[in-house]
Amino acid sequence: MRRALLACGALVMLTASGCAFLKQFLSTAFQTPTLAFKSLALRDASFEGIGVDLTWLLNNPNSMGLNLAEVDYAFFVDEKQVVAGSPPRGFQVAANGQSDLLFPVGLKFADIAQVVQTFLTKDTAHYRAQGHLGIDTPLGLIKLPLEKDGDFEVPKLPTVHFENPKVTNVGIQGATLEFPLSIGNRNSFPLPIAQITGGLSIAGSQVGTLSTGNLGALEGKGVKQVTLPLTVSFLGAAGAVVNAVRGGQSQVAFNAQVQSGGIQLPLNLNQAVNFVK
Repeated sequence: MRRALLACGALVMLTASGCAFLKQFLSTAFQTPTLAFKSLALRDASFEGIGVDLTWLLNNPNSMGLNLAEVDYAFFVDEKQVVAGSPPRGFQVAANGQSDLLFPVGLKFADIAQVVQTFLTKDTAHYRAQGHLGIDTPLGLIKLPLEKDGDFEVPKLPTVHFENPKVTNVGIQGATLEFPLSIGNRNSFPLPIAQITGGLSIAGSQVGTLSTGNLGALEGKGVKQVTLPLTVSFLGAAGAVVNAVRGGQSQVAFNAQVQSGGIQLPLNLNQAVNFVK
């Protein structure tokens, strides 16, 4: 009986010693993964909201793959927390390699500002990301901090500029005017414009409505040219309007609404143009 107890004790000591040795070996051989911020990308921009994708680079210098076991992540815009996505638990981190970890945010401006129009007058908004990742390793759970702050572009109204209108089909009762519009995207990313529509005045007199229809997505920093026809009746038109249509310079005003992503913002243009035939 005594011999059995001694043997059992020796086995326990050997096992404990082996575990301690293994732990020490692993702690010496295992290298802690590193996490670094890689990039911010913007997508799906409109006056309603924008997608903000933050990517971190996770480096695993070990010869074994590791699993993402825990994610604690928060994303703030102008110090207001918004819903953000993260990589799923169980994500496999490649051995002896690097893995991109994407944290997507689908941001609705109404969630962070009572008046969307006021928010969109800014050039940029401030963001802050914080939290940690828990990596499952032979040494147990290792937590890597997530910390990043900076600014991102806020969608801006396009620029709209009249080229000289062309007068066609002049008759006794009126004329058809063709208004060339140059529409520029001030943003670095594509911006969809459902339409630009509003009332047009010539020399202070309302003459009709111009509407572009759906313009699709304006390329980042791109310019789109459209020509909008409008029939002006001379009946009841002010003398200044008639004189302008017959040829010459006049002031035109375009009080419009620009629609993007279900949100409309006002755009007011007042410009001197030369009517040409």
